[in-house]
Amino acid sequence: MEKDSRPLSLFLAELDHQVGRIVRIFSILESKQALLFGGAASSEQVESTGYWLHNLYSAFEDLFKIVAGFWENSIQPDGGFHANLLKRMLLRIEGVRPPVISERSFLLLSELKGFRHVFRHAYSYELDDERVRFLLRRVLERKEGLLNDLDQFRTAVEGLDLDS
Repeated sequence: MEKDSRPLSLFLAELDHQVGRIVRIFSILESKQALLFGGAASSEQVESTGYWLHNLYSAFEDLFKIVAGFWENSIQPDGGFHANLLKRMLLRIEGVRPPVISERSFLLLSELKGFRHVFRHAYSYELDDERVRFLLRRVLERKEGLLNDLDQFRTAVEGLDLDS
């Protein structure tokens, strides 16, 4: 009996599509770097960069939902959903899947998740310019590590036998 590779193929296509979105957001953030570090940035430039940092974490979280939905077949929308989803991506689930991200990526994404929360709920005050610059620098310094984690995960799951 021939193995049905369609579910895994669909998962990999969704994964690749979402990684493409993440790469695009990294590119936008790289273009923001010169504006933020080239002198006095306007509040609009800081807010725009904050918006794209927010979007970067959201894109990672969307990818994590794809992973959790396919491999674990469940996502519990409880009070700690965002933190639990991120923690789950660190796990090697024996007989199911390898970890999606490294500990180092987890720490950065956790920080980015916290920023996203502040960004979404900071209606009454401006973003801290230095905080946005700091986070942008950290995210861009870790870009290759984050993307490498995703590439290693993809390579590992590509070769899994889902029928065993």
